[in-house]
Amino acid sequence: MVTVALISEVFWKEDGLDRLRACLQEARSGGAQLAVLPELPLNPWSAATSSSRDDDCEPPEGPRWSAQARIAREVGIGLVGGAIVVGDDGQRRNTALLFSPEGDLLGTWEKAHIPDEPGFREADHYVRGRDIPTPFSFSGMPMGMQICSDVNRPEGTHLLAAQGAELVVAPRSTELATWHRWRPVLIANALTSCCWVATVNRPAPEQDVLIGGPSFAVAPDGEILLETTDTIGLFSFDRSELPERRREYPGYLDIRSDLYEPGWRRLNDGRH
Repeated sequence: MVTVALISEVFWKEDGLDRLRACLQEARSGGAQLAVLPELPLNPWSAATSSSRDDDCEPPEGPRWSAQARIAREVGIGLVGGAIVVGDDGQRRNTALLFSPEGDLLGTWEKAHIPDEPGFREADHYVRGRDIPTPFSFSGMPMGMQICSDVNRPEGTHLLAAQGAELVVAPRSTELATWHRWRPVLIANALTSCCWVATVNRPAPEQDVLIGGPSFAVAPDGEILLETTDTIGLFSFDRSELPERRREYPGYLDIRSDLYEPGWRRLNDGRH
């Protein structure tokens, strides 16, 4: 049985690291092996405006990155966190970070789909990711990461599941008023990819952006396992159920990459 904690809180204020440690300790005490934080949990929501700042970002293993690794190790829990990371090309990217309970980095995911609208001027803060969605092994379980808007392009979740991902997690920062649009997409992603899907949001409005909405987890058959605005929400699942789910409709349908991959290549020919 796998138990995951979705922690709807941000930790960028002066007492942030102490509160992060306390939240992870509570999650571990509740039986969680893995905790998932919201999008950019150690940053204020700077994308509320178009003004980017140098201190919002950091190099690999910078202060926010290192703090999350250290606290995961101190508590002894796996962690999905994140930071705005400056890559080897000098570009800033919104990056999810997966740490083991020993604080080792298991994988990263760079946000692929970047909004640009009032309250979410993210294109002024970081560029889109370069990576092909690929699962990582967490304690022997293949899992994938997406970030916020990525789930609204379901190809990423589908590709992760087709490569064996059993769980896909998606830290996010979204407005409460739009939750009715996110919810059915997340359910559909779980059903059509045939994997567990979970997401956790930043908890409250920031800089007049009306951020809010529940943590949410869905089973491969579409069952809602968790929907809560509590700071810490826990859900559990039995990995042994997945083969049966993938033998049922629509799990058994062919992936047909032979059909779709050439179509996407043809559509994108000459485009960036």
